[in-house]
Amino acid sequence: MHSMTPGFQLGLAGFFLICACLNFGFANFYKNERRQKNAWGIVGFIFLLHALLFLMTGSFAPRSAPVLPEAIVQTSTKILNYIWGPIIYFVGSTIAFICVLQWRKTITSPPVAIGLMNAFLLLSGWAMTNEDFRSIITKEDNVPIVMLIFSVGFFSWLGLRRAVINDELIAANKPVLEKDDEKVLVWPDLVYTELICMVIATAALIVWSVLLKAPLEQPATAAKAPNPSKAPWYFLGLQEMLVYFDPWMAGVVLPTMIIVGLMAIPYIDYNTKGNGYYTYAQRKFAMATFLYGFVVLWVVLIVLGTFLRGPNWNFFGPFEFWDSHKVVPLNNINLSEMFWLNVMGDPTKLQTGGPWGSRLLRELPGIVLVLLYLFATPPLLAKTIMRKFFIKMGFARFFMLVTLLQFMAALPTKMFLRWAFNLKYIVYLPEVFFNI
Repeated sequence: MHSMTPGFQLGLAGFFLICACLNFGFANFYKNERRQKNAWGIVGFIFLLHALLFLMTGSFAPRSAPVLPEAIVQTSTKILNYIWGPIIYFVGSTIAFICVLQWRKTITSPPVAIGLMNAFLLLSGWAMTNEDFRSIITKEDNVPIVMLIFSVGFFSWLGLRRAVINDELIAANKPVLEKDDEKVLVWPDLVYTELICMVIATAALIVWSVLLKAPLEQPATAAKAPNPSKAPWYFLGLQEMLVYFDPWMAGVVLPTMIIVGLMAIPYIDYNTKGNGYYTYAQRKFAMATFLYGFVVLWVVLIVLGTFLRGPNWNFFGPFEFWDSHKVVPLNNINLSEMFWLNVMGDPTKLQTGGPWGSRLLRELPGIVLVLLYLFATPPLLAKTIMRKFFIKMGFARFFMLVTLLQFMAALPTKMFLRWAFNLKYIVYLPEVFFNI
């Protein structure tokens, strides 16, 4: 059973105390609603008991504070290692995202949202008692990711909640929460607000720099590379993409398409509703696409690269020790090998070198598949599920939109193919460094 230092026990007691005060605040806010007042008061009392327990054992009692039992940790680790992996993590994140949008009215309601937050806080506090989990979460350069999870969760909830309220007001022919006639002068109102925010941010950064050590390592040398060797947290999404694509695709093409897509949005968007106020019902496609690209394809990948990618870039569970000797047996194959060996049973087509005709024939299945994906998908969508978009947007804007969506969908598609079938490349032409 792992132990904790008195300083960390004191910090954990402070964490539970903050959670208790937060719930007592909820109880006071809902003082006119007896059921919710009692519920949040009881939850606050539970957090307060946790705070006193860790405070007393950490400061005044010789025995150590309670931690997660080793049997529970080992059992959960075995279960997670067996059923959980990149597929479950990513597919589960996508399913959870779809469920949030589908049942947004229920999930964003304050009682449900507060209940989910309390469950997450309580589980997080107990998980911090595990040494392996704590060693990853409390690393100085991982602290911003913890803040990122909470901030993205809160502001996503806030935006969806206001969108739900506005949709109900619009359906009832009432004005939305954001009023058009509210104007603020740049000087002095906006400038003063920005000045105050700048002072607060500066003070917070000073306190941060004093409390947390800068995660500096030894001078870089080719003789000894860190394992795992990770980019800064804001580039971990790109580093995760390098697992599935060559550098020219993951580091050049896809980021370029992201930038071009963000610049093209005002020109390809035909919907004039939803400007200046939160709404989901009037902008379902735009909201769902943007949130999926940001939350799932960016934030989720950052969390994956920070907390779940360990030595040798292997996938580790939240309570699993980062063993640098962990070996994951993988046999990555290309689409051409799957086609000519498993389907056609003709290994002679897989010979490297020789004339270009034989190389192109070797990769012909992948080339055909990529061309169909790029050039057959847009007209197919224009005639089926996206016909309304095609009629309203016109030829040029519609095909620009679909092209951007195709590059966006290429990432989760390639990730799933790698995890599920160990597919490395769809088209493999190393002679000209063209691998997809």
